[in-house]
Amino acid sequence: MPGQDWVAQTEELFEAAMFGGDTAALDASDDALDAVEAALCMARGKVLHVRFLHDREENGREPELFERAAELYRRLGDASGEADALFWVSCWHQVVKGDGTTGGPYFERSYTLARTADDRRTMSYAVRHLAFADKDAGRFDQARERFTESVALRREIGFRPGEAAGLVALAHLAAETGDVPTALRHLDEAESVAEECDAKAVLGWIEEARTHLRA
Repeated sequence: MPGQDWVAQTEELFEAAMFGGDTAALDASDDALDAVEAALCMARGKVLHVRFLHDREENGREPELFERAAELYRRLGDASGEADALFWVSCWHQVVKGDGTTGGPYFERSYTLARTADDRRTMSYAVRHLAFADKDAGRFDQARERFTESVALRREIGFRPGEAAGLVALAHLAAETGDVPTALRHLDEAESVAEECDAKAVLGWIEEARTHLRA
């Protein structure tokens, strides 16, 4: 198990430093423990975010966990990890606090770092939420470009539930700009993808979007 791996690794490093006189093992221990702490911060923060989506109750630990993870990944030189953590910091501002202005620079930095690391999954998340900010600001053409890029990135890496979610976002944008036929086409495609990968939550979003279009 991964938990046993890092425990064994750090115990070996401790013994190398304590009994073998290998002082370099101390720095190696710091790196190993920082990587574990960063991963744990990310996991706890994501759980808190999903809980917020369900009960709409803020938990101030969420941004603290993601900011700590970003700091640790930055120290470790892990651009992909830092990009992911910064994305979730952005989400706190945009989704939880409703403050897209503060979240914007974090999304931009997340996207840039993810691109340098060829982390297309994180790129797809960051550009998707930049698109939401564009849509809210009335920059519909730029929003469409960014939503489309997010969907394309997710297709490239086989992230099917994310692809379906991205198509729903494109459908909402098309509906908001008065293009109902395009909205319905995106929803049909999203439904096909969501059914294929058993993304039940996305199927619920699709039905809600169809209901809204019929109203």
